[in-house]
Amino acid sequence: MVKAKHGVQRFTNALKYSRQGLSAAWRGEAAFREEVIALLLSIPLALWLGDTPLEQVLLIGSVLLVLIVELLNSAVEAVVDRVGEERHELAGRAKDMGSAAVLLSICLSALIWLGILLN
Repeated sequence: MVKAKHGVQRFTNALKYSRQGLSAAWRGEAAFREEVIALLLSIPLALWLGDTPLEQVLLIGSVLLVLIVELLNSAVEAVVDRVGEERHELAGRAKDMGSAAVLLSICLSALIWLGILLN
């Protein structure tokens, strides 16, 4: 299969690859499934609790950011695992940093929710 380099076919291919990535994350990553459920629960809550459209977007977007970071963390872990099974300091550091990024995104989301709710 030859990849399209421009136009509608390139966009169509990108959507297909993105769907495959989301599907793989859903099937293989429990944390991703839990965060999707959190997002689905947070959407109506954000629409109800946010006083302005900006607040609603911030509430939903902060949870969506957690999903984005989780996908990137899962990608890093998959690449590290693909390279080799033996323990290596740099592989462990890469996985730990990805995990830390997820934790920080969760903290940011919590701060946004608290800030808006306490305002």
